[in-house]
Amino acid sequence: MKKDFLRILNLTSRELLALLSSGREWKRKGGRRGAPRPLGGKTLAMIFQKASTRTRVSFEVGMTRLGGHALFLSPADTQISRGEPVRDTARALSRYVDGIMIRTFLQETVEEMASAATVPVINGLTDTHHPCQVLADLMTAQERGFDLRRMKVAFIGDGNNVANSWVEAAHLLGFTLRLACPKGFEPSARVMREASADGKGDVRIVRDPAEAARDADVLYTDVWTSMGQEKERRRRLAAFRGFGIDAGLLGTARKGAIVMHCLPAHRGEEITDEVMEGPQSAVFDEAENRMHVQMALLERLIPH
Repeated sequence: MKKDFLRILNLTSRELLALLSSGREWKRKGGRRGAPRPLGGKTLAMIFQKASTRTRVSFEVGMTRLGGHALFLSPADTQISRGEPVRDTARALSRYVDGIMIRTFLQETVEEMASAATVPVINGLTDTHHPCQVLADLMTAQERGFDLRRMKVAFIGDGNNVANSWVEAAHLLGFTLRLACPKGFEPSARVMREASADGKGDVRIVRDPAEAARDADVLYTDVWTSMGQEKERRRRLAAFRGFGIDAGLLGTARKGAIVMHCLPAHRGEEITDEVMEGPQSAVFDEAENRMHVQMALLERLIPH
């Protein structure tokens, strides 16, 4: 039976940790000559209804390193934007390719794609979840020596898709997560409820960034205005005033804490240039790790 990856809760804790281990192994192997090519002759269709830098490049290069081929499909390259049902696109693509990665707006679109496709479907991002990003984040924290079952993470800012995926990861692995969000900008209540149903993490929403950051191992942030929210920019800038990560906030975290951001960053808003370029920044390590952990994911999901 095929497996899809639509959200963090699609994995067990054992599966998640195994993916991270495999991602670290792919990173060690690099793209050197003679490295294994387990997906030789395989093709990944990459559907982009939202623009991307890291998602496209990391999946495309990763698929190439695995010996396969990645096919980029922009909104102009598919009939979905012209009204073709997602399920029809999924069924047709399944006759051609070995896997589908989709980056889109609604989680329901990804779920419909997965239910109709006969090949594995990967969520490259929706407005509700960003699971591949959080896999890379967890791999980065692990690389830096943090125990993923005991660390404390402070998510500062908008309770968006990345925050939702962090909530699921915290409950799956059991670590402490504090989300500092202004009122009205919390993570999805449904995600919070579903993640906590069988989870074991200590997850709480607070209003004070300093409370969240106190003794944290990881400080995490994302842009305050995501794609599709441009008309809300002025309101959001006002709501998130005081929720940026700067040297002062970093000073309240545990000694040796790291700072992460999923990029792109609005320097001077949710994070200062000083922190992003500072010695505790792991921002570009996590960007690189997108490729390595997604290689592990592709190897796991695509039959070979």
